[in-house]
Amino acid sequence: MRIDRIESSRHKRGRVLVFLEDGACLKITEQELLDFGLRTGDELDGGTLARLKEAAGVSNVKAAAADLIGKRAMSRASLEKKLREKGASQAEARYAAEWLEAIGAIDDADYAALLARHCADLGYGPARIRDKLYEKGVPRELWDDALDRLPDPAEQIDRFLESKLRGQLPDQREKKRLSDALIRRGYSWGDVKAAWNRLGSETWED
Repeated sequence: MRIDRIESSRHKRGRVLVFLEDGACLKITEQELLDFGLRTGDELDGGTLARLKEAAGVSNVKAAAADLIGKRAMSRASLEKKLREKGASQAEARYAAEWLEAIGAIDDADYAALLARHCADLGYGPARIRDKLYEKGVPRELWDDALDRLPDPAEQIDRFLESKLRGQLPDQREKKRLSDALIRRGYSWGDVKAAWNRLGSETWED
């Protein structure tokens, strides 16, 4: 297969367009251009063309992966899922994630701590944070360490109740409303009940 012409992409930096005589266009990076020594008029045999396509596919997936994590932090599992959604093969997605992991661009432990802190800042309790860690594909063995770095849930519950009550004693209806809100946020009933006790308000049994 003969190369008709080679052009730099006008839309994506570092991308090179290789137009073949059959009308096909290969999107490669400058690295493949150098590695394969490509020039206009070159004849590519079947084996070389296959290797070029494979190398270009890996490079393009790596570039897409770097672009994704440049926009926002994410877990390795989430990154691989996003790459698959963009058309990468499972092997390409895994390779790109391993590459970014090797150079320190993604770290699930750091991401777990960041996500847990963000959720805690939103007022979420441990159960809701665990749900978020699961949703984002963070390995389960990293959950406890991420949660251990957070403020004591008791302190968070106390701040929530104090901000809502403003020194007033709630009636039973208000206590139930606030308790339900805390449980929805991911706090346990035991922690909520203990908070009412600390405030000196009567609690009810389940």
